[in-house]
Amino acid sequence: MKISIITVCYNSESTIEDTIKSVLSQDYDDIEYIIIDGGSTDRTLDIVNKYADRIESVVSEPDNGIYDAMNKGIEIATGELIGILNSDDLFASERTISEVAEKVKSLPRNSLFYGAVAIVDREEIDKVRRYYSIKRFTKRKLKVGIMPPHPATFVFKSVYEDIGSYQTDYRIAADFEFYVRATIKHDIPAVNIGVHVVNMRDGGISTSGINFFKISSGEMTRALKNNGVWSNSLITSIRLPLKFWSKISGRPL
Repeated sequence: MKISIITVCYNSESTIEDTIKSVLSQDYDDIEYIIIDGGSTDRTLDIVNKYADRIESVVSEPDNGIYDAMNKGIEIATGELIGILNSDDLFASERTISEVAEKVKSLPRNSLFYGAVAIVDREEIDKVRRYYSIKRFTKRKLKVGIMPPHPATFVFKSVYEDIGSYQTDYRIAADFEFYVRATIKHDIPAVNIGVHVVNMRDGGISTSGINFFKISSGEMTRALKNNGVWSNSLITSIRLPLKFWSKISGRPL
């Protein structure tokens, strides 16, 4: 099974090499690696080009945000299964993709597959701050803003072709909208494959404070309503105390 890994980046010179190395060091032997760059003006492309002979596709051009870049990668991907690794994230080990492939191969393809992420110190990447996972997915969790970790999600390309990819009119919650559309509107199951997939540096877009929380709550509410689920920002804000409880208790949501 060919697996496509897509990294989107923009001015990521401080982290992109770690990300690339984590993909190229995988022991799985059928990986297609795609990098979509938003027209970086720093050294990002110089670093990418050091590894050009081992990267199947590099696209560098202006885009309409991170989800537009992801869509470009999905469009050109030729793998059966697709994962998205952000430009400041790392796979948890050299066996990560092998473990994902082993878990997924016997499961129905019309599914979303997710594992866990560890949020690590931005500079000392071996220092784990906390883990994030969803022990068992339910649609009710989505209704209060709790979703599986998108960086640890894998989707067969046929699913993207059937229901569409990411909606670019969402600034930071298009991944949430995709989960809502897939699981609630199209009744596609989301399956926990029990693999620690990604080490995610703290301080990225998904961990950027109260402004992120306000914007994401509004976008989550819109995503639910647009897919036929009544909601409001108060309901989606319930995720904050639930995540806090998970953090201090050490238990998955």
